[in-house]
Amino acid sequence: MMNAFQQRRWPLVILWVLIIAAIVAAPSVLPVFRLNLLGRFLALAIVALGIDLIWGFTGLLSLGQGIFFALGGYAAAMYLQLNSSGDLLNGIPEFFTLYGVDRLPAFWQPFHSPWFTLVAIWLVPGLLAGLLGNLVFRNRVKGVYFSILTQAALLVFFNFFNGQQKLINGTNGLKTDVTQLFGQMVGSAEMQRGFFWVTAVMVILMWLFVRWVVRGRFGDVLIAIRDDEPRLRFAGYNPTLFKTLVFAIAGSLAGIGGALYTVQSGIVSPQFMTVPFSIEMVIWVAVGGRGTLVGAILGAVAINYAKSLVSEAMPQSWLFIQGGLFILVVTALPEGVIGWFRGEGPRNLMTRVGFPRPIGTYPQLEVDGNDEVQP
Repeated sequence: MMNAFQQRRWPLVILWVLIIAAIVAAPSVLPVFRLNLLGRFLALAIVALGIDLIWGFTGLLSLGQGIFFALGGYAAAMYLQLNSSGDLLNGIPEFFTLYGVDRLPAFWQPFHSPWFTLVAIWLVPGLLAGLLGNLVFRNRVKGVYFSILTQAALLVFFNFFNGQQKLINGTNGLKTDVTQLFGQMVGSAEMQRGFFWVTAVMVILMWLFVRWVVRGRFGDVLIAIRDDEPRLRFAGYNPTLFKTLVFAIAGSLAGIGGALYTVQSGIVSPQFMTVPFSIEMVIWVAVGGRGTLVGAILGAVAINYAKSLVSEAMPQSWLFIQGGLFILVVTALPEGVIGWFRGEGPRNLMTRVGFPRPIGTYPQLEVDGNDEVQP
């Protein structure tokens, strides 16, 4: 049993060693532009972890994570805008004057505080996710109906934020690259390098946190919800409470990822709430391997890096490649790349190319030199 445990554990350890080594080496190897892209993709990996938690382990396919991603980004951008507006007219961000607003709206006021902002980045999306989740789960909405409701909520928030020109600059969004933080411009190479390190550390911490969440009895309950919720309810558990909690955690993770992505991309806008973007988040997890956690991270980084490289060379080709990836996963790799490696995938591939499959015996038999079984 111990040998089997070590055989399952060592590939994960080696994989994480390679990931950490790549992160440490990246600032020395990659130019500033590529390093900034990697930082953004690591921020998206935090969102993917939340999706893997609710979809891979709990069976809740959410198509509206862009809501919480954008809320985290707006919280970070609002603080940076206020932090850089002290010398402007009335001490408010410049875009307000374009619409005749001369007083800061009340909901902006708390974002003068960096501590409030750090809490709001994850708490506001988490509370909203918990509220929406409770309203849905208490009515026992699940499956495809849950996915449709989350996408409908996404469209509502997108249209609402899109029309708030006087409050949050509407379709134009809030820029962060020209704001100031710690006396430096956020878009400078030095600050972007710092944000890369913060994002890399946060990815590892969030992976450890989600891994802790899915271990033990709590994780068993989540898997039971995914596999057979009526039986779990019959056993005396309340699935609504567990689903609401994990949906709130996934919302908080999306908020953290959105904030880190915003400070590295230089802007937050309602485009973060578009339907295609939220669907892409699901594809990252599906390709990487849902229910694996590390697959969500690798899927988010690898697919977005491939998107960047392909779009530079063939701008019109990426949508076809992305669609092909999703079809491949649905038809041939339902457990994703990591799930394929963990399962019988490599062994089946070796068998197809001509290598014989080793046949195990149970119970273990002792065979002498003449290949005769000894009684």
